[in-house]
Amino acid sequence: MSFLLATLSGVLSALSFPKFNLFFLAWLSLIPLLLLISKHSPKESFFLGAVAGSVFYGILIYWIPSVPAHYGNLSLGLSLLIYLIFFLFLGLFWGIFSLLLSVIRGAFPKIFLILAPFLWVSLEYILSHIFTGFPWGLLGNTQSQNLPFLQLASLTGVYGISFMLVLLQSMFVASLLQKRRKPFFISLILVILIHAWGVLTLRNSMATDKSLRVAVLQGNVSSDIYWDRIPIEEIEELFLEHLEMSFKAHRQGAGLIIWPEFSVPLCFSCPDALYQDFKNELFQFVAETKSTLLLGTNETSTLSNSRLFFNTALCLSPDLSLTEYHKMHLVPFGEYTPYEKFFSFIKKITHAIGDISPGKSYTLHSYKNVKFGSPICYEIIFPDLVRRFVKKGAQFLVTITNDGWYGKSSAPYQHFSIAVIRAVENRRYLLRAATTGISGIVDPYGRIISKSELMTKTFLVGDIHPLHSLTFYTRFGNYLPQGCLTMTLIFLILALIKRKHGRKSSERKII
Repeated sequence: MSFLLATLSGVLSALSFPKFNLFFLAWLSLIPLLLLISKHSPKESFFLGAVAGSVFYGILIYWIPSVPAHYGNLSLGLSLLIYLIFFLFLGLFWGIFSLLLSVIRGAFPKIFLILAPFLWVSLEYILSHIFTGFPWGLLGNTQSQNLPFLQLASLTGVYGISFMLVLLQSMFVASLLQKRRKPFFISLILVILIHAWGVLTLRNSMATDKSLRVAVLQGNVSSDIYWDRIPIEEIEELFLEHLEMSFKAHRQGAGLIIWPEFSVPLCFSCPDALYQDFKNELFQFVAETKSTLLLGTNETSTLSNSRLFFNTALCLSPDLSLTEYHKMHLVPFGEYTPYEKFFSFIKKITHAIGDISPGKSYTLHSYKNVKFGSPICYEIIFPDLVRRFVKKGAQFLVTITNDGWYGKSSAPYQHFSIAVIRAVENRRYLLRAATTGISGIVDPYGRIISKSELMTKTFLVGDIHPLHSLTFYTRFGNYLPQGCLTMTLIFLILALIKRKHGRKSSERKII
């Protein structure tokens, strides 16, 4: 029965995410697990938590095996093994949560459930940073469609959303165990007040006198394409299709036009004739239309006789000036091999791992004297990284991505929903250009102004407003998870000290 309840927590939590979109389940999904922790020993709690977490991640990232199998030419068996190791590892974080909460329960049985959200957010924060970080499955990411409650992210980041989700459920369990309604009703009132504040906030308008007409392109270029294996004529045709869409967007008034990541092979710093031809045609386009282009390119440079490659968001202005942002947080085992001494063997069995170098700075671009930041693809899932673009002066955000690797699975929907949360955290318009979708324009409150369908060739045109003010979260960053981590460490130390004294007292009584 305990195993089934743990599994239930994992399943309900996973169903809270896109594309299931049952976000309301995140308000009750942890109740079975919290009840189990309240009755089991630390070792048993760890096992049950690991089961719940493994089930959760197993469902959430079910799309992982298709990437190395389809695009890396790995065997299905090896791809499934990678997937198994990955979700079992991630499931350990739920196990650690359950273990530590059970330890705290032994020392502080009356208040341990109050500490549950502090512990949960601490571990989410650690997961966002450890081993390059993977904050894909943060519980707060479930609430991208719950717009009134999502406004809390402007104060606390996504971690505050997670905190409140766990708090309500832990106080419900506390009320059940203590047979007192007060803990649950206090937390429920707090949740209702946050929703009410969110409703009022959504009535505000952050429109300014300055309006910018922008466009995002979606070329629907398959990730199956290997640019070095297809005829030049086909590459040129793809380029011309994107250029034609750009002309159409310009005719609809768009002055800033955004191309997705790697939808066409572009490299302004490469001497190859094809790249230089594309570069010259793009220069001609911006000179003729007076438009600004943001392009996904692969730029190179030479350092100490070695050639470096950068995943780049390149901005080409009408005066033919360029700015380049080099992606800083690369995809492990996709764009580079982390901890290469240990994982060097992986490159020998797949060609799917690139050799990209990380960028060093949060470079901003400019359009009509308005600065904007351009986190690339995977980077959008990291709250602090995106926040730093805005703190540096970005007045709106652009993210370019290629989610074609994931087909029509849940991954593109999950990735898009995370981008929505970044817009709310920083109160900035966000433009997303995805090679195969989902592309979109999101306002500073998380409302989707326009959105494309997956696997379609299209472009979106819309109006956005540059914004200057900084949210509490943008200004002060991850104060909440850091505070939770401090609180958790204090109570864990006290629990261990209390446990040690308890053992000593027992030994004295025996003597």
